[in-house]
Amino acid sequence: MADHMVVRLTACFFWMFPLALEAKLTYIAIRLPLKGEQAAPGAPWPLPRTWTKSTTRLMVDPTNFRFASSMTYCDIVTSAFDRYYRILQLEKASSLSGLGQVITSLSVDVSNKTCPGYPDPNMDESYNLTIGTTSRLTSATVWGALRGLETFSQLIYKDEQEQQLFVNKTQIIDQPRFHYRGIMLDTARHFLPMPILLKNLDAMAYNKFNVFHWHIVDDQSFPYESVEFPKLTEKGAYGPKLIYTQENVKHVIDEARLRGIRVIPEFDTPGHTQSWGKAFRSLLTPCWEDGKPGVAKPNFHGAYEIMDPSRDSTFTFMEKFIGEVVKVFPDQYLHLGMDESYPACWKSSPNITSFMKENNISTYVQLMELYVTKVLDIVERTNKSYVIWQDPIEDGTKAKPDTIVEVWRGNSTVPWQHYMTRIASQGYKTILSSCWYLNYISYGQDWRKYYKCEPQNFTGSAEQHSNVIGGEACVWAEYIDGTNILSTLWPRASAVAERLWSSRDVTDVESAKFRLDQQRCRMVKRGIPAKPILDGYCGDYEFGFPESMGIYKQETQEEHPNTSAGSPVWSSSSLTFTLLLILAQKIVRIFYHL
Repeated sequence: MADHMVVRLTACFFWMFPLALEAKLTYIAIRLPLKGEQAAPGAPWPLPRTWTKSTTRLMVDPTNFRFASSMTYCDIVTSAFDRYYRILQLEKASSLSGLGQVITSLSVDVSNKTCPGYPDPNMDESYNLTIGTTSRLTSATVWGALRGLETFSQLIYKDEQEQQLFVNKTQIIDQPRFHYRGIMLDTARHFLPMPILLKNLDAMAYNKFNVFHWHIVDDQSFPYESVEFPKLTEKGAYGPKLIYTQENVKHVIDEARLRGIRVIPEFDTPGHTQSWGKAFRSLLTPCWEDGKPGVAKPNFHGAYEIMDPSRDSTFTFMEKFIGEVVKVFPDQYLHLGMDESYPACWKSSPNITSFMKENNISTYVQLMELYVTKVLDIVERTNKSYVIWQDPIEDGTKAKPDTIVEVWRGNSTVPWQHYMTRIASQGYKTILSSCWYLNYISYGQDWRKYYKCEPQNFTGSAEQHSNVIGGEACVWAEYIDGTNILSTLWPRASAVAERLWSSRDVTDVESAKFRLDQQRCRMVKRGIPAKPILDGYCGDYEFGFPESMGIYKQETQEEHPNTSAGSPVWSSSSLTFTLLLILAQKIVRIFYHL
């Protein structure tokens, strides 16, 4: 039997109690052997740009290991040292024994000695890492140091026979391919508790993502606590406990900063604004039916929907609200949404019709352009920049030249490449999300299709391809909440991470699965409930073992103000349910293969 086809049986419950200690993938069926080059232990994810490997092993002393740097005055550096020291302690290694070199420290040298405020769109994330007699990590900025520390943590592995930690002599020169590598979470359709958001920031850092696109409000709810307009939250949130207070938002931004992650909030208008209208109905357009305002027409429009561009008060409100948002969120960019603004309600309204005639507006595309232009002008006056979904550009709206356009459309009839060509040809900077909607799930290894999606694979010139600044994995929350968001995202989003970080020629999906399996097991060890990508096991730990919960700790009210004091992130009852669900899935699969 090939060495990568490892099977351990324990009576009829072999899948519950694996005896093997090493992390391995196994085949789905004996007639389906695994393809690809099996990765050696300590294989990093995403794949570095240049990785000089060696079989020479150095022992790692976790007890006495230290990170050294002259930048201990910088909280970004010191907090990273603390996180990675705790990660190193997750491996329960035996006392050092035998002969051989021992690595007890990593020197971290950052050339720019400034401790920055927040990560920015053009931050330098490059780094060089040398593991040998002298182990050293060098970078131009602290952001590069963070990425190098993550790679270093991944290079360390445990020899299950000797029960000791090792790292191979290595030389890595690395930098990301794209500047924008994001994860979008929707917290309006289902509220995501603070511990889940913070844990996801950890998972993003483990995969070198650098943008948290926070789709914080939508039609369904308005959980953002507005200082300028508190009734937005009081009337629009699902409930008084299902909100993100100003303190919560600051906490997310601060924790993201320490991991080199930007936080870009999205306040989507003029559509997707039903929750806004619960407090301020005058913001929305009264839709007409049977000669009456405020009457819904099923399958066409609601009673009130889409912001009313005919009222000056709409833009006065938006100016005050955006003025608040730019003070709360320090990033240079805001996401302004502007997708799916269907004009059926506008078409039904005699008031809108009169407004259009008075202002020589002949089409609803022009009406949308008026709204878009006014809101973008408001943002511009705050010296901030903006991202919008592709819809208004696709419909003919002319936005500012520095607008970043996010392409989300695409299907089997009209693929996303068609839209990328059209948007890029107009000179806009673009980010892609069309092929990375991770809320769509399917049985099997669907991570492969995410891995194969190449954001520059569309018809266009070299300049148009260079206008693609990155992409992001999106999770819309119709059927997603705190019970399944992390396992839905990970490790499927890891496939997106490698596509956006690594060189374009990194395309061997069969070999990638072995490294992805290691990455998945690392995340499980660190407390992320990442789904398996094939049959197999993660050494002597599985998610759910008390000793394997990693850095999932008892979160307290002091740390996360909107949680009960002392309540665990994962309760015993939810954990029992999760394990029972896994058991049921296994039984179904056994009968499926009989």
